Amino acid sequence: MAEPHVAQKSPYAVELAPGEYWWCRCGRSKTQPFCDLSHKSTEFTPVKFTVTKPEKLWLCGCKNTRNRPYCDGTHKTL
Repeated sequence: MAEPHVAQKSPYAVELAPGEYWWCRCGRSKTQPFCDLSHKSTEFTPVKFTVTKPEKLWLCGCKNTRNRPYCDGTHKTL
């Protein structure tokens, strides 16, 4: 299995309104941490997640989290 590109070795702090979002899993998106369809030439697919109330979230930037799309601190071991 291919490894994702590490977009950054820290999480993205984002304030999101309620709605559906697509987190970039491949690490190639120019609109990090969200998908811009750059994964089309890879084996990766984005991760859909839903926000039910306005909130600040920490989305994984290293793309290696075990709690997709949220940061679990894995970037500290890379």
